[in-house]
Amino acid sequence: MDLKDKTILLTGATGGIGEAIARQLIACGSRLILVGRSDQTLKYLTRELHLTKNNGFTLQADIATHAGRETIRTALVALQNPVDVLINCAGTSLFGFLEDSPSSDIEKMINTNVTATILLTQQVLPFLNKDCGRILVIGSSFGALGFPGFAAYCASKFALRGFAEALRRELADSKIQVAHLAPRATNTRLNSDAVVELNDVLGNNVDEPEDVALAVENMLLMKNIHDLNLGWPERLFLRINAIFPRLIDKALYGKLSTIRSFARKEREVRHTTINPV
Repeated sequence: MDLKDKTILLTGATGGIGEAIARQLIACGSRLILVGRSDQTLKYLTRELHLTKNNGFTLQADIATHAGRETIRTALVALQNPVDVLINCAGTSLFGFLEDSPSSDIEKMINTNVTATILLTQQVLPFLNKDCGRILVIGSSFGALGFPGFAAYCASKFALRGFAEALRRELADSKIQVAHLAPRATNTRLNSDAVVELNDVLGNNVDEPEDVALAVENMLLMKNIHDLNLGWPERLFLRINAIFPRLIDKALYGKLSTIRSFARKEREVRHTTINPV
């Protein structure tokens, strides 16, 4: 797909990966519709990217709410052209062992990562270009690898991967293509201090948002898009986990005490924030 002058709707545009994707695609000459919750960041991106030069615009909307999704639907109704690409990038994270994770935080994350993404995609489908429309779901390597300390988060990302796979098969008799992109650990503001320290201690590879953005561009440039997992040896771990999960069980068991110690730090920070002395 030639990305020049293509209309691309990007959710989560005010997050670290979302901002990087916006910068990558504006350089390709795409017309961007940036959706995010931070009005200040959206205004900044409008100025920095000269968004209006290519008739792009921003929408301050929380896709996890009916009102936010309705704001997007209203804007799409007013468009003169169909949407060529929907990039589902909005999401949040949650680190901590399940027994220590507040139920309200779990519910909020599942609503944002899963329910909102599905409902928004359903809403955008009628507005997609029937001849070349594309849907890209930004997930995580944790969508195929259960990792201690991220049980609820992994559940949400497993759900997204299944959603993208099933939707691709639903639309197989149309010209609309669907793909799932799974970044590995990425350096964004979503990572708490405990998560950053944990990645460092475990020696996990951490990409920059720009690495993910480049992968997004390369995927969209393909004639036929397909699912992609980023990073090596992460792709190998995912392959082994799919065939011999017990091997990964043993490998992660050796790291469990370390992960648990950082999860405790996260719990203490959360408790201090909620109940300041």
